[in-house]
Order: sequence, then structure tokens, then C-alpha cells
Amino acid sequence: MRADAIIQQDIRDTIFSTISSRQYTAHLLTERQGVIAGVKRLQAFLAENTIAADIRVADGEQVEAGQVLVVITGTPKQIAVAEEFVVGFLAKPSGLATAARRAVEAAGPGINIVCGAWKKMPHEIKHIVREAVAAGGAMFRITNEPFLYLDKNFVRMLGGVEATLKSVSHITDKVKAIQIKGETGDIGAEALAAYHWGAGILMVDTGRQEDVAIVNKVLIEAGCRDKVKLAFAKGVKIEDIASLQGHGIDMLDIGAAILDAPLLDMKLEVQG
Repeated sequence: MRADAIIQQDIRDTIFSTISSRQYTAHLLTERQGVIAGVKRLQAFLAENTIAADIRVADGEQVEAGQVLVVITGTPKQIAVAEEFVVGFLAKPSGLATAARRAVEAAGPGINIVCGAWKKMPHEIKHIVREAVAAGGAMFRITNEPFLYLDKNFVRMLGGVEATLKSVSHITDKVKAIQIKGETGDIGAEALAAYHWGAGILMVDTGRQEDVAIVNKVLIEAGCRDKVKLAFAKGVKIEDIASLQGHGIDMLDIGAAILDAPLLDMKLEVQG
């Protein structure tokens, strides 16, 4: 991205006409504690627009309120243009990364936090959201292995869990993850059918804690709990994580609670 269109003649040339050749230094500071994301894209922008900057943080780094993130040196107009772009590269992604880190810390080592809802974002920002989620320590895929995801609509169109997994039984080089919602009967029965027909990950996509508890219990009683991963999703909030401990959940998919996170507020201040 280039800022040429903005750097061309505009009202700021008149405003700064008496000081246009002077050099100033500005600090970008965060106004609250959080986790940084967006640094790599910011670096590319600054280099492309030959704006001199000392970036003092990295993606995934925890920062404190008032910490200097970036030091920018330039003419008054360069500083003004930088202010329009620099905060934008970091503030929203860092807000997402901060929420993702909160979820990861709340879950502890026993549950992997996933944010698969990046797929619902506009195409132009999908990569930004993925990078921010990763900077916060969460996953944006349900597993790092090659996998095949069979969602609820596949199950509905193909006529149930068993029929859906039968339709892909010839695919043996990918982990099969399937959504189960108890739409074709008891959710515990759906879970057992999914396991018997080759699913490696069961996504309980109901948002009801009792459903994931039932599935976990049924799998334990069938002696196959250690052979499948159990995921849980739908409307999960970060403050819900504590109550979800102990239900056998391996992956917790959190969408809006991460993607709707507020900006990590930042400000650019010229140094006197």
C-alpha cells in the first residue's frame, strides 16, 4: 500500500508551509495493556513509503499501557500521514490478539482455543484476522493436520452423520471433523456413529454444555474417548471458559468474543 495519493498536494502543505523541512519525532504508544499484532504489515508499509521508523515491538508481544511501540521520524507532513495509517495497522489486529490471548490463558494447557469465524470476514481482511488470532496464541484451524471439515449443512443435505461420513470413506489421508447437533436423533448416538464411521474430531456445535457433557460421557462408556478429539462451539464467551473445564473438551471454538473485541487504543504523540 502506498500513501502517494495522500502525500500529494493537500491542505497540510499550507498548514506546514513554514516548517515543512524540519524533522520531528513522534511516539506511538498504547493506552492499555494488550498483545500486539500487525507489525509485519506495518513494516512493509513504512518501507514502501520510505518513512523512517524504529519499531520496538513484535507480533505476539505483550505490552503495557504507555509503552512506546514505534518511533517515527520525518517532516510534519510525513508525521501527519503516518498517523493516518500506523494506528490502523495495529489497533484492531492488536485488539483481536488481546482477546485471543485472554481466551488462551483462561483455557490453560488442556484446551486449544480456535477461532474459525475468520472465514466469515470479508475476503480483504481474512489474512489480517488469521494473523491476529495466531499472534494471540490461538489457532485459526481446528487442527494443524490435513483435515476435511463436514459442517451441519453437509450433514443435512447428505441425510445424516453416517451417510455424510460414508460419502468420504474413500478419503484416508485427512482427519475428518464433523459437526454434530442432535438433529437426527440423540446427540450421543450421533457421536458414536461419527466415531464408528471414521471421524477424528467431533464438533458439538450447539452451545449447550449439557450436550458436550453427554457426548464426552458416551464416548468414555464406549471406550473410544481417547481415539477422537472433542470440540465445542456456538456463542461461547471468554468468561464461559472456566465453566467448560472438566467436560473433556479438547478444542473450544470462539468466534464473536474474539472478532468483536475492541481496538487496542493507541495514540501518536509528537515529542517536544
